[in-house]
Amino acid sequence: MTQRGIPETLLVDLLESGQSRYKDGTRLWIAKTVEGRDDNLICAAVALEDYLIVKTVMHHFRWEA
Repeated sequence: MTQRGIPETLLVDLLESGQSRYKDGTRLWIAKTVEGRDDNLICAAVALEDYLIVKTVMHHFRWEA
């Protein structure tokens, strides 16, 4: 998060209000365009288990068709 300039408050906002796309029953991406950033989508790769686990946070992300 530090290397990509994504503060904890932005991560929380991303998780609460971003657009989700599931890879399967437990893995998904949550992405959101953030006004004022010069990269495109901010994205968290997450896993749904007993808790929501953030595996990584990315920028310059693109949804695959």
